[in-house]
Amino acid sequence: MAMRKIIHIDMDAFYASVEQRDFPEYRGIPIAVGGSPEGRGVVTTASYEARIYGVKSAMSSREALQLCSHLTFVPPRFDVYRAVSQEIREIFRRYTDLIEPLSLDEAFLDVTTDKKNIGYALEIAEKIRMAIRQELKLTASAGVSVNKFLAKIASDMDKPDGLTFIGPSKITAFMEELPIEKFFGVGKVTAQKMRSIGIFKGKDLKKYRVDELVSKFGKSGRFFYDIVRGIDDRPVRVNRPNKSIGVEDTFSKDIENVDILKQELKKLCIKVERRLLAKQQKGRTVTLKIKFSDFSVITRSQTHEQYLYKAEDILSVVTFLLRREGELRQKVRLLGVTVSNFYDAEFDRQLKLFTY
Repeated sequence: MAMRKIIHIDMDAFYASVEQRDFPEYRGIPIAVGGSPEGRGVVTTASYEARIYGVKSAMSSREALQLCSHLTFVPPRFDVYRAVSQEIREIFRRYTDLIEPLSLDEAFLDVTTDKKNIGYALEIAEKIRMAIRQELKLTASAGVSVNKFLAKIASDMDKPDGLTFIGPSKITAFMEELPIEKFFGVGKVTAQKMRSIGIFKGKDLKKYRVDELVSKFGKSGRFFYDIVRGIDDRPVRVNRPNKSIGVEDTFSKDIENVDILKQELKKLCIKVERRLLAKQQKGRTVTLKIKFSDFSVITRSQTHEQYLYKAEDILSVVTFLLRREGELRQKVRLLGVTVSNFYDAEFDRQLKLFTY
C-alpha cells in the first residue's frame, strides 16, 4: 500500500481576516469578531494584532478589553464566512475530491493520488495556499505528512501563512520531542495526570506498554500508544458525520413568560426528533441555548447514561435545564435545543475488542 499524502489546511484568523479584507478600516488594528464594547458576549475570532495582547477566541469581551483597551469589536457575518469557505473548497477540488471539512476554516485533504498528477503533496499545498492568497486575498497555513494527526500538528507550527512538512524520516524524532499538551485528545486534566507520573514528552509516553496506558487513561490509552509511534490509520472521510443535531428559533418578539417558553421548547424538540430519526442518530448529551434580549447567550447541558431521540425525553431535559436557571434575568430572544454525544456502533465494537 502506498504511503498516504495528507494535507491539513487551516485558515489564519479566518473570520477576522475576512473582515480586514473587506473593510480597510480594520486592517492593521486589533479587532475581535463577536462580543461587544460593553463587555457582553464572547470573542469568536481575534485578529493577529489582537492576539499580541493575549486576546483569543472563546474569551469574554470583558476580559478581552482588559487586555486590549483599544480593541475594536466587529459583528460576525456568518453568511459571508460560509460563502468564502465554499470558495476555498472549490480550490481544494482542483486537486482532490477527498476532502474532510472540520469547520468553515479548516480541512483535511488526501492527495495520495491528485487530479493533476503532480505527485508531491508539498507542491500541492503551496499551490493551494498561493491560490487562496491571489484569488481570495486571504492567507492559510498548511501541514503536510503521512497521516491526519501529523498533518494537523504541522499546520500549527508556522502560523500565520506557514507551510510545514513532517516527512517519514523525521516522524520518530519529532514525536519523541513533542510535548504531551500537543497530542490530540490530551486536555488540561489528562496533561496534568500525565505530568504527575513523569510523562512530559512523547519519549516519556513511549516507555509505557499499551495495557498500562489503557489502565491509566481508558480507551484513549491505545490511541496514545499508537500516535506516539506515528501510527494514525484514520482515513480522510468525505462524508464526515455530524457531531450534533439541533435547531433554534429567534422570536419575532422577546418572550418573558416561562409557560410560553416551554411551548416553544416543545416545538423545537419535535423538530430535533425528526432530524435525529432522519439521520438515524441518538445521543446522550442535550444542550439548551438561551439568547437574551441584550444578545448575551448561555448554554446548559446534561449528559445521560441512556441514548435519547424521542421529543418527550429531550423536552424533559431542556425543561429541567430551563427551570434550573430560576427566574430569568431578561426577556428571551432565542431558544435552541441540540443533541450530541452520538452512539457510535463501530467505536463500541472496537472498544470491546481491546478490553484489558
